[in-house]
Amino acid sequence: MAGTGRRSTVPTVARPVITLSPSCHHHSRGITFSQLRACVDWSGRRLAQGVGMDFRVLGPLEVRSGGERVEVRSPRQQRVLAALLLEPRAVVPIARLVEAVWADGPPATAAKQVQNCVSALRDRLGEHGLIVTDGPGYRLTAGEDRLDWARFRRGVAAARELAAGGGLAEAVDAVQEALALWRGPALDGLGSPVLAARAVLLDGQRLDAVELCAQWRLELGRHCEVVEELSALAVEHPLRERAHARLMLALDRSGRKADALAVFTALRTRLADELGVDPGPEVRQAHLAVLRDAAGPRHDDRTAAHPDGTAAHPDGTAAHPDGTAAHPDGAAVHSNRAAAAPPATPDPVATRSATPDPLVRAADDLAAAVTRQWTAEAELRSLRRPEPVRVRWACTGRLVTTGPRRTTAPRGDLSEVVAAFRAVPTGRLVVLGEPGAGKTVLAILLTLGLLADRTPDQPVPVLLSPTSWDPRREHLLAWLARRLLEEYPGLGNTAAYGPGAAAGLVVSGRVLPVLDGLDEMPADLHATAVDAVDRAAAGVPALALTSRGAEYERAVRESGALLTGASVVEIEPVAPDDAAAFLTARAPVGETRWQPVVDRLRQDPDGPLARALSTPLMVNLARTAYASPASSPAELCRFPDTASVEAHLLDAYLPTVYAERPAYPSPHARPPRYEPGRAQRWLSFLADHLQRRGTRDLEWWRPDRALPTGLVLGLPPAVLYALTGLVAGGPRVALVYGLAFAAAGVLAHRHGDRPGPLRVEFRVRGTGARFGGRFAIGVVVGVGFGLAWALSPGVVVLLAVVFGFGFGVHVWLAAPAEVHRAVDPGSLLRTDRAAALAFTVSFALCLGLFYGLAFAYTEEVRFTSWWGGRFDVVLALAGGFAAAMLGRFLAGRPGVLIYGAAGVLVGGQVFPRADRPGEALAAGVLFGLAAGLTVGLSRAWGAWCAGRLWLAATGRTPPRLMTFLDDAHRRGVLRQVGAVYQFRHARLQERLAADYAGSSR
Repeated sequence: MAGTGRRSTVPTVARPVITLSPSCHHHSRGITFSQLRACVDWSGRRLAQGVGMDFRVLGPLEVRSGGERVEVRSPRQQRVLAALLLEPRAVVPIARLVEAVWADGPPATAAKQVQNCVSALRDRLGEHGLIVTDGPGYRLTAGEDRLDWARFRRGVAAARELAAGGGLAEAVDAVQEALALWRGPALDGLGSPVLAARAVLLDGQRLDAVELCAQWRLELGRHCEVVEELSALAVEHPLRERAHARLMLALDRSGRKADALAVFTALRTRLADELGVDPGPEVRQAHLAVLRDAAGPRHDDRTAAHPDGTAAHPDGTAAHPDGTAAHPDGAAVHSNRAAAAPPATPDPVATRSATPDPLVRAADDLAAAVTRQWTAEAELRSLRRPEPVRVRWACTGRLVTTGPRRTTAPRGDLSEVVAAFRAVPTGRLVVLGEPGAGKTVLAILLTLGLLADRTPDQPVPVLLSPTSWDPRREHLLAWLARRLLEEYPGLGNTAAYGPGAAAGLVVSGRVLPVLDGLDEMPADLHATAVDAVDRAAAGVPALALTSRGAEYERAVRESGALLTGASVVEIEPVAPDDAAAFLTARAPVGETRWQPVVDRLRQDPDGPLARALSTPLMVNLARTAYASPASSPAELCRFPDTASVEAHLLDAYLPTVYAERPAYPSPHARPPRYEPGRAQRWLSFLADHLQRRGTRDLEWWRPDRALPTGLVLGLPPAVLYALTGLVAGGPRVALVYGLAFAAAGVLAHRHGDRPGPLRVEFRVRGTGARFGGRFAIGVVVGVGFGLAWALSPGVVVLLAVVFGFGFGVHVWLAAPAEVHRAVDPGSLLRTDRAAALAFTVSFALCLGLFYGLAFAYTEEVRFTSWWGGRFDVVLALAGGFAAAMLGRFLAGRPGVLIYGAAGVLVGGQVFPRADRPGEALAAGVLFGLAAGLTVGLSRAWGAWCAGRLWLAATGRTPPRLMTFLDDAHRRGVLRQVGAVYQFRHARLQERLAADYAGSSR
């Protein structure tokens, strides 16, 4: 019928159809009305498959009409149709269809091409009114009885109701019929990342149904018939715990206890090696059941999820496969499930759900940490002092909002920003302002205000700088989850908050992002970022964003997108009277120093001085620069233009804040004092360094960006390696050792991937299983080294034990126990130092001991010698493999090749073994020190130490750089944003960088 141009209508399925499915005929006596209704509903939906047009997404996209396949050959038309099928009876905007069709950048004519695809689909499908134009997009009018994914959901729901009433055999038949709708992975072969993400959710629902069916069959005693199916599922999904738990029980009940225990051991090892976690409660309970010869836990998930396998909304409704809001029929199913009798055996999921949700605790702890973090920062910035600069805001007049422009713009000041934000219907607020207008101050006060009276059911406002976000490569919510884990590393504690707590907080709507400084991102990302924020905003309960006005307006104009439904306000210039009131607030009665400035502001409100003092930044700088009673603010009236006034205030700021004055409370025994000129020179260098990198984040773990990396980080270990070669084999071996590792060090530090700082703490409790796994790996490595170098059995055992402990101690570096505080530069430095020292010492002991023992006890065995017996190929390959594995740890993938090549050259060297124990001891100590230094300098803390010493030796920074930065933060020169420092304002950074560039010419 398709392709002939004739129109057809779809007959309606008759209401009185009461045909029962075959599964319902098995035990029709004694069946409850609820079960009868489920069978009727499911059977009626199955009968509808043969009526009219049928759409199938559970496998490759397929359309059938009257039992015959309707060809839709164009890939673009297939993607458009698939996007509509996933959201039946809902309007799908053209912009979303464009995303589904083009994985990369869409062409300029993308919208027109989508319209052409829809027109072609209408002709091809031949059904009038199937795809209708509705507002900004299109809507598919087909009922859910014509969609295989909806029928699958209903089939699983019917099976659950049958199981809830005790009809497990009928439930198994029903769920198997639903699973028979699957023809392969959902939407297989469409090649669209957007659609693939939704297809993953459907595939997950299928896995849930397979596991559910297996559980029911286990309860029916059909143990042997599910072993093969679950074994294949466990191989396909090696980290899926529920499938492994079911498989363990099936094997045990089939008389294969050893195989069941082997499944548990293999899963535990994989989880520890790949994720660093232990098996969850369900797997552990199944393991205990196998050990006790018990029947094992029953688990039908009736209290954990909806019939379609998707997560439950608080109101009990189910969800679409794309995670959007649900159809009302899910609520009834949910209530029926809740009323079902509990299983006879304890249900681990039901038990876990009865306890407080770990995400609720994580949200509360996160709120406490954010409050503590920004309260301290507000105090350092004196944001809550009496009579601050009055900052007013009003609805913007820029063309960056949706809907009609207001004729009467609401106004307010900082004290009203929280109430104004809560009054925004969409929960989306954009704050615009000129440089220094007070956007960050507003963001801090908004965050603290929302936290002040937060209730447990409200999201946690989290203030973050978006400078590290690349919207072209990372979704906003994924970046938000990553940054949460970086700023508040305690969220990584799976024992306290469960696995993936940071991501769970984000996707469950428990986080309200406050993004401060969109304009501080690279300029070419502004437009992309605005569009990405708009597309992702639906995934968060509310959102606030700050930016410079001109940059945001330009981004909106270039991208054609804006934050839909957002209230956009703009910070107004500081009024001359408000500036005057702030400048004179601390003046004693009768003091007239500020009177010339006050007079000029009132007499010439549009003059250079008034324009310069129109931002809170400059007003604050003016009062700071002329705080001394001996100073004369009247000189501000003599500058000819605004730029001169601002430059003068920026230049006067540092000498003022570093002037001699009583010391503030400090954690240091003797509060540091810095001569103003030297402090300015050091800060100017740091500002220039940041300007050259194009960032505002002063990350202590990246000092090597300002120094010759290879020279400082690559050569020191090479000297120790050369000394090792000199002791072991003389000048020739020393030359090979030194040159090989010097080249490797220089190349690895220039082109490798150094790991970032670790946010960990030392914790032994609860790490026994993981320690055992790592210990076993170390034993294997030690034995491999011993056998490769033909060492005696006793020496091999010693190496195995030492390597086992060397590998095992690393598991004691775990995520913080809880989110008790946000990370800061100092605490991050301390935790990474502990981790770096642990890695350094363990590698130094293991490799030093191995080298000393190999030099002393290696049997005189040669495999394949070259160059007159001075180079052995087999030993070279062994050394290359070992060095490549070390290089992977040190510098990522580039390190494998770089250090592997060095290991081949060094490992293949042939020289006599030590004549005296002292030679072996010296060589082992030197090699251990060299290996430890190599590992240490590859870590963030090691690079920081080397860079700090180099910069101090060249006079560009003080010797105790972190103390200096902490002092600058307390003086107000720097501000702290999580683990990084930033200059108080971009204007100050730019001014200092220009001074440094000018003085270095």
